[in-house]
Amino acid sequence: MGQVLGIDFGTSNSAVGVSVDGKPHLIEMEPGQQTLPTAVFFDFEEQRVIYGTAAQRALIDREEGRYMRALKSLLGTGLMRESRLLLGKRTDFIGIVGTFLAELKRRAEAATGETFERALSGRPVLFHSADEKRNAQALIDLKDCYAAAGFDDVRFLPEPEAAALAARAALTPGDLGLVVDIGGGTSDFTLFRQKGARQIEILRSNGLRLGGTDFDKELSLAHVMPHLGRGTPIRHEFGDQTHIAPNKIFADLATWQKIPFLYAADTRRAAKDLAQYAVEANRLQRLVKVLEDELGHDLAFAVEAGKMMANNPAATAPPEINLGILEKGIRLPLPAPMMAATLAQGAAQIAQTAEETVVQAGLKQNDVTKLVFVGGSSLMAVVGDALKRQFPDAEIHRTSALTGVVDGLALAAEHAFA
Repeated sequence: MGQVLGIDFGTSNSAVGVSVDGKPHLIEMEPGQQTLPTAVFFDFEEQRVIYGTAAQRALIDREEGRYMRALKSLLGTGLMRESRLLLGKRTDFIGIVGTFLAELKRRAEAATGETFERALSGRPVLFHSADEKRNAQALIDLKDCYAAAGFDDVRFLPEPEAAALAARAALTPGDLGLVVDIGGGTSDFTLFRQKGARQIEILRSNGLRLGGTDFDKELSLAHVMPHLGRGTPIRHEFGDQTHIAPNKIFADLATWQKIPFLYAADTRRAAKDLAQYAVEANRLQRLVKVLEDELGHDLAFAVEAGKMMANNPAATAPPEINLGILEKGIRLPLPAPMMAATLAQGAAQIAQTAEETVVQAGLKQNDVTKLVFVGGSSLMAVVGDALKRQFPDAEIHRTSALTGVVDGLALAAEHAFA
């Protein structure tokens, strides 16, 4: 049946790997890169689909088409199976995610000369931590996506459990480790005990639907959307009374996966109506411009870039969110303490869920000897500080933060179908 492909299908980035002589081998997805941005661009002019960094470049170059990111966050929602017209064909997000997974498969096969008919896929512990029905539907959706991608069979392993497998070398026998996997859309936790050089015992796994894209959303709502009219009074058509501009349009514009759905005639018309009656019309005119010129993802990238600057203590320039794409000269300062204050509630939720994972296993915080940080958002200082306060006695490991999950999936893939 050939090798099994380990796939870390992520909200922001994806990676694949196989086991070679009992060690993980990550397959190059782009020149010099072991990860591929989880992004697609439907090029209307060339009538083709572009993936990864090339998709991001097409957006930045203002190519005519439709850009999509954070597709994983749609799993389990009604949007996954809504039909839409793209490149002259009707499809849904099962098909769109399927084409992305098929591209991972194609690139892996081209790089290795192997044919991968089966996959071991990572999955969050909980796709939807507050809705069990959606959580179950998300797994059904993901299975259907792998079928659409051309895989004959797929099995799943919770992402933090995969990271625990890959973290064995960092622990000594008897250590109690807690994987803290903060991805783009979810936070996942696995408590495990190191039993020997190659053995671990999984004690408990837990999850929370909160990740890096939620941090982007909070930063955008707090610092960017007020400049587009969020919180602005809107006059009534008759009389002197006012009401506050509806928040939904701003919340959707701050949410990566919802941005493409805003470029519709009714939404643009609603924004123009708000601008007509706004007390501060110039702010709402910016919202109109964003929707008409389809600048939503440009704003999201500006927020993400500001977040990364504020999280980098070695940055040479003051951190800021540069909204020059919207209007020349709009640069919003984002010093690290300001960002930490904006994201404090989310970081506290992550730390609380991590503690709950330990308590659910019948153990205490000070029993944890090692914290294993995995996922790009685990590198956020506000997250690290919150976890340090919750587990002050635990030693922190970040050695494979960006590849820990796919390393473990590659290792586990060898025996996934045994």
